[in-house]
Amino acid sequence: MAAWLARRGYPVHPLAPGAKTPAPNCPDCRSAQHPPQECPCHALGRWCHGFHAASTDLRTVLRWWDTEPDFGVGVSCGPARLVVIDVDAHPAPLPDRQRLLPGIPVDDRVDLTGLESGFDTLALLAAYRSRPNPCEDASTLRVRTPSGGMHVWYRAPKDGPRFRSSSGSSPKVALAWQVDVRSVGGYIVAPATRTAAGVYEALPGARLPAPLPLWLTAELARTGHLVETAPEKPSDGPLAPRQGLPRDTARPGPRRAVQRVLAPLVDEVRACGASPAGTAFSEKLNRAAFTAGGLAAAGHFDPEECRRLLLDAADHARPHQPRRNRLIVETGLLAGSHRPIHPKERP
Repeated sequence: MAAWLARRGYPVHPLAPGAKTPAPNCPDCRSAQHPPQECPCHALGRWCHGFHAASTDLRTVLRWWDTEPDFGVGVSCGPARLVVIDVDAHPAPLPDRQRLLPGIPVDDRVDLTGLESGFDTLALLAAYRSRPNPCEDASTLRVRTPSGGMHVWYRAPKDGPRFRSSSGSSPKVALAWQVDVRSVGGYIVAPATRTAAGVYEALPGARLPAPLPLWLTAELARTGHLVETAPEKPSDGPLAPRQGLPRDTARPGPRRAVQRVLAPLVDEVRACGASPAGTAFSEKLNRAAFTAGGLAAAGHFDPEECRRLLLDAADHARPHQPRRNRLIVETGLLAGSHRPIHPKERP
């Protein structure tokens, strides 16, 4: 499996036999204090510091597993452009309902009976976005873990944003409770790896990662997983402040209906400026951008004008993070563009 992955461009590194943790460092690295990125062992073809030493060099990979055939296989997610949704099924008490889907309020009237694991919260997130559950996505590689969880493998576009790893129990950056994200700064256990607990087993369906769905791209941006900023777009000058919807449209449409759908969402984003925190700003901006992308895809107004409107509202509310605002807007517009919206005019 290690050689198969390396040939396909996935950097691999050894895991300790029977475990899901990296193989031990050499004696020098165990006693020395140095950053993993500066380890001299990597130039010598050693596997010290886990995923920092991951390689696609076939000779190096074959030599490692010739040394210890019982090594498991880890894949460094960042260099491989992988985003793996790691769904846990560990018994744990439910947190406060507002931590189940960070940034998305779960109304007290929602019955949480039976919600026990990451399978439930990921399904809840997908249902909230009216999207297919990733755990049922047979178009991409899915791996059942020995503990009963699941790894859903996706690949991010080479020219797209990069995402940080996170834990579903984190109070700061998380996609959903008991749903971890493995990407930049992390690794994932490859299928067919055997540990003391059992085997990581590929499930029926695709054997390679599919492209990361646009709606998950938008969710990762919304929940603070972005590592890189969005590329700056050329501009003829500074953006002029705009208080309302753009006047010009790609083609005439139901103007009042568009205003009825989009204007309240943009107003919610702008209103976040009254409070520095606790307003679900990222969620509101993502929702507005997603909706705007759908309206633009249906031809109701010019996408560039809408982009300016959203950025003006976002930068008004959070002027200290213009680059993050831009990336949330861009990913939301892109995700929404795949679902055209045709609002109906009210009499």
